[in-house]
Amino acid sequence: MIRAYKLYTDAHGDSRFTVGTVADRTLTAATAIQFKETPPGTFYDWHVAPTLQFVLTLCGTLEFTTSTGETFTLRTGDVLLATDTTCKGHKWQMLGSEPWRRAYVLFHSEADMNFIPDEQEA
Repeated sequence: MIRAYKLYTDAHGDSRFTVGTVADRTLTAATAIQFKETPPGTFYDWHVAPTLQFVLTLCGTLEFTTSTGETFTLRTGDVLLATDTTCKGHKWQMLGSEPWRRAYVLFHSEADMNFIPDEQEA
């Protein structure tokens, strides 16, 4: 199973996250893909996800902070499921000396997101 983090909006309008996995051998209907590279040392202040998307980390390490102050570290090979499109947002900062190379995979709200929360998180 592939490690995944889901950013979402809670009932109070805050961004939160939960830890889980994405299952292999399950298809998720995608509408577009975009590749992006960000140099080391970069940070991105408070923002929401522009659309429902998977963010596949190809290389790099960064720390995310939610609007409630929770943090998690995204590493090479991790998947971020960004669904926090209508809240106070999240921010991130690069860690280490590698760039952040990633693929954004966009999907419709009706798509099966293929996210399985860890048992202790469910």
